[in-house]
Amino acid sequence: MTGKDNFSRRETLQVGALSLLGLNLASLSTLKSLQAQERSHVVGSETPYRSCIFIFLFGGPSQLDLWDMKPNAPAEIRGDFKPVATKVPGMELCEHLPLMTQEADKFCLLRSMTHKMNVHGPACSEIYSGRAYFGPPVTDQARPEDWPSISSMVTRFGKSENGLPPAAVLPWYSQFVGQDKRIAGQTGGRMGENWNPFLIQGDMSKADFEVQGVQLPEDVTADRFTRRAELWSRLDQYTPRKIAQANPAPQLHQNYETAWQLIRNAADSNVFAIHREPEPLRERYGKTKFGQSLLMARRLVENGIPLVTVNWDDDSRHDKVSPHWDTHNDNFNKLKNGLCPVFDRAYSALVADLADRGLLESTLVVALGEFGRTPRIGLITQNGMTEPTGRDHWPHAFTALLAGGGVRGGQVYGATNKTAGYVDDKPVTPADLSATILHHLGIDPHRTYYDEFQQVERQLSTGTIITDLG
Repeated sequence: MTGKDNFSRRETLQVGALSLLGLNLASLSTLKSLQAQERSHVVGSETPYRSCIFIFLFGGPSQLDLWDMKPNAPAEIRGDFKPVATKVPGMELCEHLPLMTQEADKFCLLRSMTHKMNVHGPACSEIYSGRAYFGPPVTDQARPEDWPSISSMVTRFGKSENGLPPAAVLPWYSQFVGQDKRIAGQTGGRMGENWNPFLIQGDMSKADFEVQGVQLPEDVTADRFTRRAELWSRLDQYTPRKIAQANPAPQLHQNYETAWQLIRNAADSNVFAIHREPEPLRERYGKTKFGQSLLMARRLVENGIPLVTVNWDDDSRHDKVSPHWDTHNDNFNKLKNGLCPVFDRAYSALVADLADRGLLESTLVVALGEFGRTPRIGLITQNGMTEPTGRDHWPHAFTALLAGGGVRGGQVYGATNKTAGYVDDKPVTPADLSATILHHLGIDPHRTYYDEFQQVERQLSTGTIITDLG
């Protein structure tokens, strides 16, 4: 398939076939028909259903202060926190992650993530896409030549269940406040914007939360919509053949049929109805935007969406120096009082919930940021606003949490040196991680797609599948 075979999101939406629904997917029937042409490259047509929850900790959490602690290092390196034992002998975590210590047998600390990019946007792009950034690190914002995200690859080449999209992103596209574009590398990019994943936007902790685009307007009942679809189908039968052949892309009646299938299946499964979860379970995840986003992610993979990306978001987005996990100042207070409690509660609840439901073996859970933090407190490497109480960007060694999906829990994979600054054993690149995720989902990571920007064929991933995690 070449670039000219793809239909743009704008071309499809201009037809207006889905305007009555306000659907926030592009042409769903076009998507399905194009996916059908690609599926011969999915590894094993009878592969059992597998899924992945990809948790992106926007800003870059400190490996030294959380999950790769160095208690014997000098104070300016080891910081204020102490490591504590987990239920797995020899495996330690930060003292401010008490709930995770009790679930340590379910996840792996992959301490040997590494790359060379220390600017947020390009580094985010490398993690989201599994590709080294294509240009100089002069901006954090998305560009048309961005590499496609793993979510977009799965949107194109993956296979979903129950008529739902193959990939979803929630609760937002990561973005710095004050910038007019999202952070780099989160969508179809040079593979084509029509492969953008399904965006579920909003705060799922709110009582009035609902997913836009999968409910009918208030004045359109299900029966009324069905009659509209039937009427359109009859009218479409009388479309002159020459007109239909000249403009085959929209396939409007198929758009209606596919849109109705999504709405009907969403209603039948109540997949987006997070309010139906038992209140004690919602409390277990935490009534925060992040906690309820992880709960929604569990619901989505449980109902047949192979890849769900959860982007960290919280009220610190308005902090111009240290938003989210980007702790350039007051590193220890921000971690202790703001970030750790929310993550500890939600992440431990997710892995336990998946295990309780028998879903952890088939669901790979990946959690990481775009990089780690400097070994020495107050060291300036990229951001001149880093204060003596903070840690700056550090891509040379950081940690990813892996759980489920055949990964053996309770293990530490890879190792760093005595300052957690460089990888000593089993280095893993973003490309290797992307290849591993795609392989888990049954997609050949060496499958090619057409690069619309440079007009060449590209592999989905140039990495090596990590085979010794089991």
